[in-house]
Amino acid sequence: MCDKQTQLRAEYQFRINRVFDYIEVNLERNLTLSELAEVAMFSPYHFHRLFRAMVGETPNQFVQRVRLEKAAALLLNNLARSVTEVALDCGFSSSATFARAFRDQFGLSASEWRAGKGQIKRKNCKVDSKQGQMLRNWRKEYDIVALYSRDTFNHLLWRLTMKSGYQGDLKFDVEVKELSDMTVAYVRHVGPYKGDSELFGRLFGQLYTWAGPRGLMGRPGSKLMSVYHDSPEITDDSKLRLSICMTVPEDTPVDGEIGKMIINSGTYAVGHFTINVDQYEDAWNALMGAWLPESGYQPADGLCFEDYLNDPKTHPEGKHIVDIHIPVKPL
Repeated sequence: MCDKQTQLRAEYQFRINRVFDYIEVNLERNLTLSELAEVAMFSPYHFHRLFRAMVGETPNQFVQRVRLEKAAALLLNNLARSVTEVALDCGFSSSATFARAFRDQFGLSASEWRAGKGQIKRKNCKVDSKQGQMLRNWRKEYDIVALYSRDTFNHLLWRLTMKSGYQGDLKFDVEVKELSDMTVAYVRHVGPYKGDSELFGRLFGQLYTWAGPRGLMGRPGSKLMSVYHDSPEITDDSKLRLSICMTVPEDTPVDGEIGKMIINSGTYAVGHFTINVDQYEDAWNALMGAWLPESGYQPADGLCFEDYLNDPKTHPEGKHIVDIHIPVKPL
């Protein structure tokens, strides 16, 4: 009975994950309850109730929040687009509708958010809304002491050494490269994850348990990744979405708690790091807060992810070798 219940719960989670994925790639469209219910293979009536019970928000609330959080990121990262253009890009029917919703969510107007005035007001938390302040905070912790770049056959490479007051020197390379579409199988987590190595270990273990019997472990060219769907600076910790992924053939069947999605092709900044387990935040801050503003690039729409290149247990110093990927476009 217990196994049967586990299978049923996994099937429900699989369907909800399909809806998450569908919403993420269709945010600019007018998404109806019937459409989302069809993706989940439930009747609209039951889907609404089940979604709210499992996610903690109604489908409409979830779509609205994800749209607003995407808009908040675009306002900071794409200064060339007007507030109205950002609103339409994120699926709002008019700038007036967007303006009301944005103020309700964050406690200030979209223009104030972009200008960095005031505080973000959200349920259970307040954070400084000014991205410039975040960058300045990161630069207080990091000073670039060496920078090297080369352009060979349009291949850009930056080599940086950065001073961190409490972690020692952080040396890393960054290159900008084109990536092809990648099909990945994933296990998804919703909630806090920062610094929780036990959580990551458990999620990877769940993915391995599924992949091993299917002959998907250790395939040539396969990758193990963590995909981050939300910005921790914008989304409440309890609603952060994380996908632990493995690249798989396009026709790989999935079910239950294992989902499948495509990480889109595009231009990515790739930071190459060799770090301790407690330096992941340092690495992200260095890439986003120090390299990016000096690079001539800006964040583009898309998913950020980590690509894990070694087993730290086999490294003589227990180091993690990881590539951090950020979608970018010219400034």
